[in-house]
Amino acid sequence: MQIKPQHVQPVIMSGIMAFLMTAVITWLNLGFPPDFLSRWLHAFVVAWPLAALAAFIAIPIAQRATRRIVAAFGTR
Repeated sequence: MQIKPQHVQPVIMSGIMAFLMTAVITWLNLGFPPDFLSRWLHAFVVAWPLAALAAFIAIPIAQRATRRIVAAFGTR
């Protein structure tokens, strides 16, 4: 099986997004309790697969929408 960029990119992008978002949301909800790291990592482990699935669904939709917007406001 050949690994293709269109399969790897959403996984990496969602990992970065989930990593940052779970850190911020965990901090906003809890502050920095002694078990912050374990709570954050638990949230990240749950969020990353869901974010990857969402990315695989959202990326084609976003690409189509982007093409339409660019075409509508494109060069004249």
